[in-house]
Amino acid sequence: MVRLIQEGVLMSSSSSSTTSNNNDSDDSLSPSASTKSFVLNTLRPPITGAYKPLAVLSAHVGSVSSLALCGEFLLSASQGKDIIVWQQPDLKIFAKFGQGDGSVKALVSVGSKVFTAHQDSRIRVWKVSRRNSENAFRLVDTLPTTKDYLGKFMKQSNYVQTRRNHKRLWIEHADSISCLAVHAGIIYSGSWDKTLKVWRLSDLKCLESIKAHDDAINGLVAGDGRVYSASADGKIKIWGKEKRKQIESTSSSSLHVLKATLEGRAEVSVNSVVVSGDGNWVYGGGSDGFVMGWEKREKGEDLEEWRLGFETRGHNMAVLCMCVVGEMVCSGSADKSIGLWRREASGILCKFGVIHGHEGPVKCLQASPNNVGAGFMLYSGGLDKSLRVWWVPKHDNLEEKKSSFKTLLMQKG
Repeated sequence: MVRLIQEGVLMSSSSSSTTSNNNDSDDSLSPSASTKSFVLNTLRPPITGAYKPLAVLSAHVGSVSSLALCGEFLLSASQGKDIIVWQQPDLKIFAKFGQGDGSVKALVSVGSKVFTAHQDSRIRVWKVSRRNSENAFRLVDTLPTTKDYLGKFMKQSNYVQTRRNHKRLWIEHADSISCLAVHAGIIYSGSWDKTLKVWRLSDLKCLESIKAHDDAINGLVAGDGRVYSASADGKIKIWGKEKRKQIESTSSSSLHVLKATLEGRAEVSVNSVVVSGDGNWVYGGGSDGFVMGWEKREKGEDLEEWRLGFETRGHNMAVLCMCVVGEMVCSGSADKSIGLWRREASGILCKFGVIHGHEGPVKCLQASPNNVGAGFMLYSGGLDKSLRVWWVPKHDNLEEKKSSFKTLLMQKG
């Protein structure tokens, strides 16, 4: 069901860095704060502007867990085991697929394929065909593939001990797959089993399995030759691919090596991670509602040096998801709100507004890379089983925002 809703007003954030840190100054710094740089009280106050709630899409039987753009389609996955394809721009249901394959935790789209990660620890591969809606998304494979499995199951050295005291092939995840990322012909999968696996898109072969963290992996992002993993162990780790000449004598399991470990607040799970367009800042969202940012200082041959540039309370409850669009960052929270952040010239994030509307925690966000008027389309999925569509302006000036959206409506009319 598609329900159009009226214009909303962007509320000034009462949990901005300046306000929140006056109230929480005693516990905002970690024990090692003296060695870190915190910029918490110098950010300009949030400004009031306008956003536009455009629609509420209510068709899932479970909470919306993941979103992805696939050409002219918007895909939404549910923990109710269904995936819905929405036709843009009218956002009517084009197709449904994946029913009965288990709770869907994550999905990504690349080329003519869609990859979905499931609670049953498998990745399913779907071929996209736009000829008709009945068979538009067809299941073509499951990872690990049968060929990959048969090539390894006879050799005892290919088995690893899992935390449930069972042996599995190293190409298999032993628990729910929580996140996926794709970059440069590679798809990465992170799991509650604490491992990061690397798959080649061309033949769907598993190339590596990395014991990445001491707790569940909650988020992944990949780009510019790096993959960033966020974990419940409170760390974000940066993995890079070594040059071929450095690994000629080693096994394939050492292709990706640890480049840096970013540590945030003690005993706080990092639920999401995003990276700035220039790759010099990494931002993470914590289970305590804080948003953190790390700045790259030096790049060495083996390890990169990063420093914690800031941490500020962004939400009243856990940050569950984040996305980047240009110089803006959006954060979704268990407090049912979406935070809007502007990236300053220094790289520090300044929170300038909050979107309200969801009736449950905001679990996933997806921003369109294309400008619509002087703003962009933001899609959010929540535990209230709804998918919501927003138009968010990119400019600070309120009159410019109103004018931009009026122009957008006239163009659609």
